Amino acid sequence: MLADKNEFFKDLKIVDLSTVLAGPSVGTFFAELGADVLKVEHPELGDVTRSWKLPSEDPNQGVSSYFSAVNYGKKYLQLNLNQEEDKAILMKHLSEADILLSNFKKGDAEKFGLTKHHLNECNPQLIHGKITGFGSESDRVAYDLILQAETGFMSMNGDPDGLPTKMPVALIDVLAAHHLKEGLLVALLNRYKNKEGCTVEVSLYDAAVGSLINQASAYLMEGVVAERRGSLHPNIAPYGEIFKSIDGKYLTFAIGSNRHFDMLLETLSLAHLQKDERFTTNQKRVINRSELALYLSKKIGHLESNYIFNSLLQKNVPCALIKSLDEVLNSEDARKLVLEETIENRLTKRIKSTLFKWT
Repeated sequence: MLADKNEFFKDLKIVDLSTVLAGPSVGTFFAELGADVLKVEHPELGDVTRSWKLPSEDPNQGVSSYFSAVNYGKKYLQLNLNQEEDKAILMKHLSEADILLSNFKKGDAEKFGLTKHHLNECNPQLIHGKITGFGSESDRVAYDLILQAETGFMSMNGDPDGLPTKMPVALIDVLAAHHLKEGLLVALLNRYKNKEGCTVEVSLYDAAVGSLINQASAYLMEGVVAERRGSLHPNIAPYGEIFKSIDGKYLTFAIGSNRHFDMLLETLSLAHLQKDERFTTNQKRVINRSELALYLSKKIGHLESNYIFNSLLQKNVPCALIKSLDEVLNSEDARKLVLEETIENRLTKRIKSTLFKWT
């Protein structure tokens, strides 16, 4: 019989020295699976995201919604690692821990006596998960925005006639966190087999460049430099075009095959375009996507959104109504993913990170 997923790591002890988003979200991942996670913060400074408050939030409350997003199921301890007494308390916890999480600036590990040598002396089986910005040898301060700017994401994101645009979530941090989770799970397996600890490091830079996927291959193989094209896909059409229905709703389609394209045209009473030489293959549709979009836009502008959506849904054609965030989070499916916890007398909510099913 499988163990309860929420207690899978109930015997795992983690010390979380990290701040902001990537590292703390890794701690939350393990906490959701039952691990004992101790978040250590400076008594005066704390995690900087405690101060990243919306205008509507209480300025006197020590817990912000941003902080809450990636801190769940943890215990909290205030230590000043510049003081020997507090450092000794930390080392005692590390001697009993399985994983240490950190995102130190260059030189901090040496300053706090938390180098690989020191940690190995304290606990030879300790696994140290490190998040860095541009690698452990760089002293650059790295926030998600800086990585989006320097790894091509902003240059590709936005409207063709607009400015480079950052994504509205710290996606590079999220990606780096996932890579670190994977590395730590492999390290735990290695420790189970070989009874030894190790250091697992992920840089935001590597996580970002490693996520360029098809855009990277398009350049590496064909010399094509991705440019801002709004929501349009460079290889598929129609894919990402935005259409407005007669009732003012916005729709988009992900038409990845000729079969789906034919069913889209039939639903919109545009079947005569199936034989139009400009649109008979996906590659031709990409070349002539502007002309195709005009046909689709004109027809969709005279139809109800629910008719289009439900008709295509019945035919398994990939389509979507573009929803606002409140529409998403007020849905029954999304509410099932919300985790609540009271931290320092404030009820906090976030979306869970352990989204796999355990059967």
